[in-house]
Amino acid sequence: MKKWLYAAGLALALSASVSVQAADKIAVVNIASLFQQSPQRAIVAKQLESEFKGRAADLQAQERDLQTKMQRLQRDGSTMKASERSRLEKDVMAQREDFSGKAQAFEQDNRRRQSEERNKILSRIQDAVKTVATKKGYDIVIDASAVAYVGSANDITDDVLKQVK
Repeated sequence: MKKWLYAAGLALALSASVSVQAADKIAVVNIASLFQQSPQRAIVAKQLESEFKGRAADLQAQERDLQTKMQRLQRDGSTMKASERSRLEKDVMAQREDFSGKAQAFEQDNRRRQSEERNKILSRIQDAVKTVATKKGYDIVIDASAVAYVGSANDITDDVLKQVK
């Protein structure tokens, strides 16, 4: 995401380089800082935690059960009857495959939801940047990560943070 923001800021800077001479006011904003300080980020983190809490607990319980069976197989495998050992090995393999599939699905769903919520927050930040830039009469707003130096007078990060809250 940071790379995308950097690339977008750089592309904006390069594409606007011709019009910079005609621009009256240029501002910078620290998108990464705004995202970290956004009150919605904490709210979303709690929502996602509660949304995935049940599945995470189920996966942890399944992992503990699988580890217990694997330990039993290692510890008692040499003294078990061949049929019992074979059954336990098949059970462990099946449970391992099931666990792996569920864990992968969990991670994908979690990443997808985090991305959706992050994009919502970034969209809200972008709207706030537009609002502040319009109010203050800025022609161009560039992400601070794409700029080597800027005076503090042209940094609108605090104003945008107030708008986002």
